[in-house]
Amino acid sequence: MGMSYRRYLSGARIYGCCKCRTHLATIHSMISRAFNGQHGRAYLFDGVVNVIEGEPNDRQMTTGNHTVRDIYCVKCGQTLGWKYDYAYEPSQKYKEGKYILERNLLVDVQ
Repeated sequence: MGMSYRRYLSGARIYGCCKCRTHLATIHSMISRAFNGQHGRAYLFDGVVNVIEGEPNDRQMTTGNHTVRDIYCVKCGQTLGWKYDYAYEPSQKYKEGKYILERNLLVDVQ
């Protein structure tokens, strides 16, 4: 498989894994703070780095049925949130390809 390298981000505010502080996303890639996850508040991001995506599965959420993949920290394996693969409701299509990171599973790295 080869050696994997972690990406390091720069910017005003960087979010990292709560266990190992691996960089995940910047405030500039955040789309919304108005989301809820399994552990409380959650943020919607356009893109994240240093994550592994799990297998897709269908979940019934408060906004309808979605196909999602859990995402994990590439270094320590901590579950961080999920990625939206498919939204069944037309009004929720904007979430496809986006990532949810749960606030309680993040730290500010700078």
